Amino acid sequence: MREILGRRRMNRSSLRNAALHCATRWEWPVLPGATLTPPSSASSPSSGSSGSSAHPAGQPLSAVCSCPDAECVVPGAHPFDPVLLAATTDPRMIGWWWANRPAAPLILATGGSGPSALSLPAIAGARALAEFDRRGERLGPVVATPTRFTLLVAPYGLAELGERLYAHDWVPSSLRFHGDGGYVALPPSHTGAGRVRWEREPAAADGQDGEPARRRGPFRGGSRRARRGGLTQGVPFLPRMESVLDVLVQASATAPDSGTSLTY
Repeated sequence: MREILGRRRMNRSSLRNAALHCATRWEWPVLPGATLTPPSSASSPSSGSSGSSAHPAGQPLSAVCSCPDAECVVPGAHPFDPVLLAATTDPRMIGWWWANRPAAPLILATGGSGPSALSLPAIAGARALAEFDRRGERLGPVVATPTRFTLLVAPYGLAELGERLYAHDWVPSSLRFHGDGGYVALPPSHTGAGRVRWEREPAAADGQDGEPARRRGPFRGGSRRARRGGLTQGVPFLPRMESVLDVLVQASATAPDSGTSLTY
């Protein structure tokens, strides 16, 4: 029992530390996500089962989200209170949030001053990473859950994305885009899909092709202050969206398509 409690305390401390690291070292805007209600205290043990089995990471489908939606399909993997617009890099605000909600998942607000992202089913994501490795193409951070892989990329605009997608005859709906107004859960969060982890850990840009954490704003790609070793020193390398899109579309084409559901 003492060992279990120790692990819980360590994970809660890790969430706060990870949030502060993202905000103060990389200047990624973050906020706490909705929390999970354990199955033992869930109001409806059969909630969300719909004939499905438990998730492989040990987080059963009967766990429910703290948000008001009784049928939430992404429990713990989205903002609720505070709302997404509250995402910040202010260490005081972040410290206060996690002091009051130490087990809250860590949510990254995508686009704008932070990275954007593309996500796809885990089986397709593993296939895509193998193809990138075969090509010798450098990737940025890759976030993984038991069901999905998420590739963090340099911020892109809607018009830019639309132009790239127009070149494809068909884009699977299982491939999703997280730009301005979007969000993704970051490690070491636990969500309804299970544990969130790094499949590829963040690595410093080191002046190679790609972009630092932001392409817009006061530290626009490789700005003078960033080169002097300012606040953005050591920000993770982020590839451009167009450098990964084609492989992700191809990899997603043969993955199960979940239609409108966000759970897969």
